Amino acid sequence: MAVKSGEIGVRAASAFVLGPAAVLATWGGGVWFLGLMLLASGLLAVEWAAMSAARTWRVMAGAVAFGLVAAAVTAFAGQLSLALLMLVFGSFAAALFARSRGEEALDAAYGVLYLGWPIVLLIWLRDLGPVIGLHWTVMVFAVAWSSDIMAYFVGSLVGGPKLWPRFSPNKTWSGFIGGLAAGTAAGAIMAAWLDMGALSPLWGGVLGLAAALATMAGDLWESALKRRFGVKDAGTLIPGHGGLLDRVDGLMFAVVVVACGRLIVTLLERGA
Repeated sequence: MAVKSGEIGVRAASAFVLGPAAVLATWGGGVWFLGLMLLASGLLAVEWAAMSAARTWRVMAGAVAFGLVAAAVTAFAGQLSLALLMLVFGSFAAALFARSRGEEALDAAYGVLYLGWPIVLLIWLRDLGPVIGLHWTVMVFAVAWSSDIMAYFVGSLVGGPKLWPRFSPNKTWSGFIGGLAAGTAAGAIMAAWLDMGALSPLWGGVLGLAAALATMAGDLWESALKRRFGVKDAGTLIPGHGGLLDRVDGLMFAVVVVACGRLIVTLLERGA
């Protein structure tokens, strides 16, 4: 696949505008990060609804957004277990509400769980502390963004055999390998540069590799979902990128891996 300079320019401009806003909210933490997550919850709920229930998307968006916001606020209050439980109840409530309006109940329920799990975990990571929480959250963004960007550029420049042509015809094995390499390097650099507790640069690289794999998996999973719903992009919010879900699909999977890594590090620190 040849590189399209115009498309790359639009993608870069969008990232230049939106990236700093996300970085500043992450740096500020507290209510600023909660505000970022609540904004993302609303936008993602609308995009999910537009994909899965185009006929009455407002109904689906409201049902999904309610579950996401309730879980996000609960996680911000420091109640991680309760927040995860809220996601389960929120998915049931969304399913019942959607069904009462003639929409697919399973799509509503899955939307709350699919979108809510990473939001809750991101809030949990950021609230670990002013420094350690910031660093672990930065690792999520660094690994996901670096692997995603490198996969795009390597795949565009090198091309070659397709990774999964049935669901994502533009992704290549060269891009996949480039993305894994970038994620591994990002994980190792973050562990060496930032205070990540007991996480060494070596294991930071291993965690980065695992999170990069999750990033690639999340991207492919969303491609399969879009095929199921018969849409090309999740939305049109971000020029050159499609919707917000198109931009964070890999990050949503990467945060689960990094959160598991943080739990392991915590257990090791307590046992030391």
